[in-house]
Amino acid sequence: MMPARLLRSAAAALVLALAAAGLPAHAGQACRQEELGARDVARSMELARRTVAALDASSARVALVARAGQDLSRYGLRYSHAGIAVRDHPAGRWTVVHELNDCGNAASSLYDEGMGNFFMTDLYRHEALLVVPGPQAQARLAQLIAGRTPRRLHDPAYNMLSYVYSTRYQNSNQWVLEVLAAADAPPGQVETRGEAQAWLQRLRYQPGTVEIPASVRLGARMFRANVAFDDHPFERRMAGHIDTVTVESLVRFVRGRDGQAEVVTVNEGP
Repeated sequence: MMPARLLRSAAAALVLALAAAGLPAHAGQACRQEELGARDVARSMELARRTVAALDASSARVALVARAGQDLSRYGLRYSHAGIAVRDHPAGRWTVVHELNDCGNAASSLYDEGMGNFFMTDLYRHEALLVVPGPQAQARLAQLIAGRTPRRLHDPAYNMLSYVYSTRYQNSNQWVLEVLAAADAPPGQVETRGEAQAWLQRLRYQPGTVEIPASVRLGARMFRANVAFDDHPFERRMAGHIDTVTVESLVRFVRGRDGQAEVVTVNEGP
């Protein structure tokens, strides 16, 4: 496993997400000062338990896991934030490796935490999405995540709406995508973000497109440190078309490259 950056508390996992004008959150949920209530904690832990049970039932070694931290239905999105779930050893615990925005600024860090912490947030919907690659793809991803490449692919310059084919910034789902590209490519071919994006362009990866009008873009850029649009192509940006990495586009990528991949939805139960 890559060196862990363990969370000091559940609150440390909460990251800045939506701008006041309603921008989508790619880190998964909004910053909050108050603690989660007992009922929310119980619901999040139950979702984590069911997610682990689903992973165990799949006999997976590694998978993608996504959560719904915000209502993104206006953008046609259901999930906000994804990470890579890794089993420590064949009968061991599951941890989630993911990128999180450091709340209130334009930086991010990589975290390696238990499934309970991953869901211990102010979730909009207590539902998880699992993407379990086929055996060969799992083996490649498990080998990659145990090495140094995932750390090399992390860029702390955070932008929740980073352009998919720019290395100026990175959002949480973009890190996952670039790690997947490194695992998908021949060994040693993808070691940098530029190489990951070149590989994705060759594969004609299609990002999610979020429609954001100029008035919203201006307000977000002025008042939110973790929102920028200067990495996007001028024509697309002026038309309000923001091409960024979404959970849904991650799922399309995996399924398009791996016919054995399985997608499982996990609910908290009755």
